Amino acid sequence: MQLAIVFDVFIRVERLRSLSHGSSLLLEHHLRQADDHPLSFSPASHCTSIVMGLAQKETPEATEVAGSGLASVLPVDAKPWYRTPHLIKLNLLIMTPLISSASIGYDGSMMNGLQSLPQWRRYFGSPEGATLGAMNAVYPAGKVVALFLVTWICDRFGRKPPIVIGLLTCIAFAVMQAVSQNMHTFIIARAVLGFFTSFLAQPSPILIAELAYPTHRGKLTALYQTSFYLGGIIAAWCTYGTLRIDSTWSWRLPSLLQGALPAIQLLGIWFLPESPRWLIARGRTQEARKILADFHAGGDLNSPLVNFEMQEIETVVTKEADVMSQNSWMELIRTPANRKRTLIAAIVGWFAQWNGVNILSYYLALVLNTIGITDSKTQTLINGLLNISNWLSAVFVGAMMVDRIGRRTLFLVSTGGMLVSYIIWTGLSSYFISSQSAEAGRAAVAFIFITFFFYAMAWSPLLAAYTVEIFPYTLRSRGLSVMYVSTFTGLIVGNQVNPIAMKAIGWRYYIVFCCILAVLLAVIWFLFPETKGHTLEEIRELFEGKSSSRDKLNDVEHGRMDEKSNSDDHIKQVEVAGQGR
Repeated sequence: MQLAIVFDVFIRVERLRSLSHGSSLLLEHHLRQADDHPLSFSPASHCTSIVMGLAQKETPEATEVAGSGLASVLPVDAKPWYRTPHLIKLNLLIMTPLISSASIGYDGSMMNGLQSLPQWRRYFGSPEGATLGAMNAVYPAGKVVALFLVTWICDRFGRKPPIVIGLLTCIAFAVMQAVSQNMHTFIIARAVLGFFTSFLAQPSPILIAELAYPTHRGKLTALYQTSFYLGGIIAAWCTYGTLRIDSTWSWRLPSLLQGALPAIQLLGIWFLPESPRWLIARGRTQEARKILADFHAGGDLNSPLVNFEMQEIETVVTKEADVMSQNSWMELIRTPANRKRTLIAAIVGWFAQWNGVNILSYYLALVLNTIGITDSKTQTLINGLLNISNWLSAVFVGAMMVDRIGRRTLFLVSTGGMLVSYIIWTGLSSYFISSQSAEAGRAAVAFIFITFFFYAMAWSPLLAAYTVEIFPYTLRSRGLSVMYVSTFTGLIVGNQVNPIAMKAIGWRYYIVFCCILAVLLAVIWFLFPETKGHTLEEIRELFEGKSSSRDKLNDVEHGRMDEKSNSDDHIKQVEVAGQGR
């Protein structure tokens, strides 16, 4: 009971951090818009928007969510999204890039399962130590090499083309991996697969964020990373099922099925629209308006929501293009705000792998061996159940609560829970070694599940979602690349170091991660801002500071309205106005 009270107080304190004010600024913005655009201004619609926006600000429900500026132009009917045809179509199409994470997540669980298969171990000579590390490490190494190329393609040719390239090549090299006749071919196929999965990993969350309906963005970008576990579930249960095949098809079939999800995505990618923000940045504003109208407003080109989004995106993209070099990676560290963004992206990426879960993601069999669980069937069963548990936590605790609890709070609860459970798990592992107690071994397995439960509630759904949110449009793909480079570098190092360290010092290696988690908890507390309740165009203010209201109004007056001019106005009401949608 006391723990529940403390947690409730903690959540409430975190919510207070994101409260803001400024409804009068919204009113002045609408009045000035009437002066600047008298022909397109509708007094009735704008007055209705203002009244709805300000009235909702006073409701208790509105304090749970965000954005009076955006809320004022959202439809006010209560129809849920699944009863709105254009939103059904949009969300179904977004499933295509959303599955990219599942295609990537398949690999780690597959390699976990293959290491438990005696047929795979016999065929490749029971690899261990550095050799086993190399077989795992080439996959993320290929991803790192590809990221800079993918970033250029994503910015130059759009978000969709690199996804198409990635899908086609992943299918081809999954086949190559499955028909490998020796270790060298297997490793080469994995390296190339890793290279081209970056063509899925980098643009997919960006496209989701830039296409999603405004009140759905937080959940959809969070759900993107949770689908990682869907791929893991498929791979885990596939290897569990093929354990009974007494031939090389025991491991060839799971390897071949690594191309199944990309094949499914390939069927849907042709129907997916391009990012409106990318189109606007390329001067193709009419195409962007058509996409926003079709998928956000049921085809109404003059919808207040479409007008709001077009104005916000156009002004922000134009202003950012004026002050930032589209060709320079140095923009990531040129200003204090960008340095902070880049540092957060690097921290999120690296510690997604170095908070203790990587050793379970790729070397679960080695971990289970240390607590006396050596049976292949039991190991593959635990791998399958663990992926299901992780997915449930990521979706129903993480992604579904991200707009209610907030990103920063989820990170803190997740990391704090991991720290406590990791300490207990380390102690149980130590006790098992000295006592060979079966009860201690079973308890250690339970805390593996608990550790992953806490990891999955934040580090899975927010890895890409949080990174996409904190960077402005012109740096978004590069910022995401920084996160992925950091992630994959951490994965490469971990895949090489972990099996060697496990072989050398066993359970004592877990103490390293207990220390890392303690430091990481403090870093999140002092460095990570809360982004809940802000549109993608607003979040710059969190990093660059709040300007005075007069400065904001001057920006509007001179046609320079950007994120800063709306940030305070948009806090705490977006989802209430569009919650039913």
